[in-house]
Amino acid sequence: MAGSGVFEEIIDGDVFKYYSEGEWKKSPSGKSVSIINPTTRKPQYKVQACTQQEVNKVMETAKIAQKQWAKTPLWKRAELLHKAAAILKEHKAPIADCLVKEIAKPAKDSVTEVVRSGDLISYCAEEGVRILGEGKFLVSDSFPGNERTKYCLTSKVPLGVVLAIPPFNYPVNLAVSKIGPALIAGNSLVLKPPTQGAVACLHMVHCFHLAGFPKGLISCVTGKGSEIGDFLTMHPGVNCISFTGGDTGIAISKKAGMIPLQMELGGKDACIVLEDADLDLVASNIIKGGFSYSGQRCTAVKVVLVMESVADTLVEKVKAKVAKLTVGSPEDDCDITPVVSESSANFIEGLVMDAKQKGATFCQSYKREGNLIWPLLLDNVQPDMRIAWEEPFGPILPVIRITSVEEGIHHCNASNFGLQGCIFTRDINKAMLISDAMETGTVQINSAPARGPDHFPFQGLKDSGIGSQGITNSINMMTKIKSTVINLPTPSYTMG
Repeated sequence: MAGSGVFEEIIDGDVFKYYSEGEWKKSPSGKSVSIINPTTRKPQYKVQACTQQEVNKVMETAKIAQKQWAKTPLWKRAELLHKAAAILKEHKAPIADCLVKEIAKPAKDSVTEVVRSGDLISYCAEEGVRILGEGKFLVSDSFPGNERTKYCLTSKVPLGVVLAIPPFNYPVNLAVSKIGPALIAGNSLVLKPPTQGAVACLHMVHCFHLAGFPKGLISCVTGKGSEIGDFLTMHPGVNCISFTGGDTGIAISKKAGMIPLQMELGGKDACIVLEDADLDLVASNIIKGGFSYSGQRCTAVKVVLVMESVADTLVEKVKAKVAKLTVGSPEDDCDITPVVSESSANFIEGLVMDAKQKGATFCQSYKREGNLIWPLLLDNVQPDMRIAWEEPFGPILPVIRITSVEEGIHHCNASNFGLQGCIFTRDINKAMLISDAMETGTVQINSAPARGPDHFPFQGLKDSGIGSQGITNSINMMTKIKSTVINLPTPSYTMG
């Protein structure tokens, strides 16, 4: 149960505290923010509504703590991260329960997210020791016109204070994907969790607290984005921002100033199906890629571009699998659970109604109860329909029939998104050529788009983001190069 057992100190009455200076605190504002259970559509939890004053204090202590943390040996940083990972996995049940109630993630998948997060932290520790334990040595005479009079030693040093902002759909995993690299690299970390998913994040942060990290090194502030969002992202104490989410990231990138940014802002991941594809494999991956966690994934399959000659067969195979998906409560581990909010459900419904008005073929009847939307495959979708371009973040999947590979590539590249895409064909030569032509950060061949394993590079082009994620890339991104040059006297001897 949330806020019980070892987590008792993170809650006061019915309101969860925020974390600052190594302590769980109540905001002097006396205000709280309610978290609505997507399934019941009733208030489930409350968190502190932190103010700008609390943010200022957090930034001040984070800066001080970081200076000392940067002097902490790498092996010690890694040791604490391993300890936090073990504690997180030990307490996976109550954290997973929060995910079920806050974001309606199926119970089994919620446990998987927590365990995966622990593994990610441990991998960060190991990888950080390897890549940060190495430097580089350069000599001047490798460049024309220079004598061997300069030796350059380079190393990676921390940036300072990292602001981490994860999304609702993977609030624990995408928080630790920022926390782990930041800490092993010698930075301090300020976490602003999403409202839906905040309580799971607070439980996760407590695992770092229990591991014994220095006071002030990790902070977690909750509250309304309208009150502290811009104040956080534009704060002069922030030296780096790692954000995963939607359009808000574009606004952040325009306001942030001259600091490193790591942004993953969603996608319209295309699935291109060629005539020689294994259609059973394609159908299985469309179900996995398009409907897992009710389609609320940045790497979900969001449009199927299938060659006309095999479209009828593929659509029938997918329809048969859609019919077997279970719909209902996350507690019951159903395949399709309620989307995160009523506003999300309304947005999805708007896309569906637009497609209906413009003549799309409904492979199932559209059905909605509250935030619960039944899975829907839309065939014969045309480019003038919103669903062809917009990201639904729900269990709705459009099928566009194409007559050439070039048509599929054109549709993929015409999108303002460029996160991932996938190709299904038995011809690896064709697959590689199409992959080269697709303007996306990653292309999967004969599998649905996916983020992970977590040490793989993960990046988007265009409006899908800035920079690259994945454990190694994140550690590198959260450091900067420092050079020390040793200058030697010009040699007095002559050659020969």
